[in-house]
Amino acid sequence: MDTIADFLSQIKNAQAVKKETVKIPFSNLRYRMAEVLVENGFIEEVNKKGRDTNKSIIIDLKYKDGKPKIEEMKRVSKPGQRIYKSADEIEEVRGGYGLGLISTSQGILTDTEARKRHLGGEVLCKVW
Repeated sequence: MDTIADFLSQIKNAQAVKKETVKIPFSNLRYRMAEVLVENGFIEEVNKKGRDTNKSIIIDLKYKDGKPKIEEMKRVSKPGQRIYKSADEIEEVRGGYGLGLISTSQGILTDTEARKRHLGGEVLCKVW
């Protein structure tokens, strides 16, 4: 099962029905992805809740004029076909208006930050 695709789908579905928050099972990868989305203004806030096996991520979604801040989220690298790019090969998402999440040796970074640090890695998803 693709946990990242599930993470993206849960956020998209929650925004489609205008929910304020969404609860997602915890993993360090999903939590870091949510933190990057907060840092770049796509979601309002992210919190950890619970302990051990009951741990979850609570994401406060962000809307502007009644429309979700996240227009679309697409999974790029999949379990059956991993997509790796060097720093030079990483493209901008939607002409710089979007955001690419890259798993690098220094953690989950945006496409812009990965290019700036000259780091390549696995392209996880694109958000705009």
